[in-house]
Amino acid sequence: MSAEILNGNRLAQRIRSQIRRELKKRKFTPGLAVIQVGDDAASTLYIKHKQRDCEKVHFHSEVHRLPVETTQAALIQHIEGLNARQDIHGMLVQMPLPDTIDERAVIDTITPHKDADGLTLVNLGSLLLNRECITPCTPTGIIRLIELTGESIEGKHAVCVGRSPLVGKSVGLMLLNRNATVTYCHSRTKNLAEQTQKADILVVAIGKPEFITADMVKTGATVIDVGISYVAHHAVGDVKFDEVKKVAGFITPVPGGVGPMTRAMLLENTLKLATVSYGRQA
Repeated sequence: MSAEILNGNRLAQRIRSQIRRELKKRKFTPGLAVIQVGDDAASTLYIKHKQRDCEKVHFHSEVHRLPVETTQAALIQHIEGLNARQDIHGMLVQMPLPDTIDERAVIDTITPHKDADGLTLVNLGSLLLNRECITPCTPTGIIRLIELTGESIEGKHAVCVGRSPLVGKSVGLMLLNRNATVTYCHSRTKNLAEQTQKADILVVAIGKPEFITADMVKTGATVIDVGISYVAHHAVGDVKFDEVKKVAGFITPVPGGVGPMTRAMLLENTLKLATVSYGRQA
């Protein structure tokens, strides 16, 4: 047995094509702004990918690069300026931020109507109440990949290894909203393998290279690997791919799985925000 590969690159390409078709029906250009504080190399690369994606779907995009010594007050003021611009429909602040800046305070300065990442308290609260509107990009991409299997989420036992608001906690809520039974595992979980072996759907987002091995995975499970690390200059995930693909029913590769879908969901969110914005102006 060998798992079917859930190709995030291919699905993201289909989503971009759909967005281009949708945009032809509309008389506006969605605008996305990304704010970067400092010059973290990985962040710069991620932003370059996002810019390229925007070009592919004919969105207007801007990158606002601020020096690493930017204060929290100055960053908040910059965000408030973007909140007021009618040509910017979505924005995000690229993480990580310098240690001197409170990430939560910064994110919540973004008006929920421009929250392309779905991470403001309002949008996360809507997710908690099963009133999904603009949802976090990586969890939403994960759901779309799981749906690609053709198997229903309802009634499945899902295990999320990792509980960050950005991924683990949010994707668990989205699975719960789709009537899965959800277990959260984290650094203080005892007998982790006992939990992961029960998972019909296993989502791993812990940042530990090749941590999940074949003996920790249920036969036929859908395995979503969110992690990416570099070992001997090669990108690997949190799942030992070559081992686990022999046991799983479906599995995402690293790279080419969750990453492209995260960016595709950013485009979808921006289009949604722009559509609502122009609806309010009509």
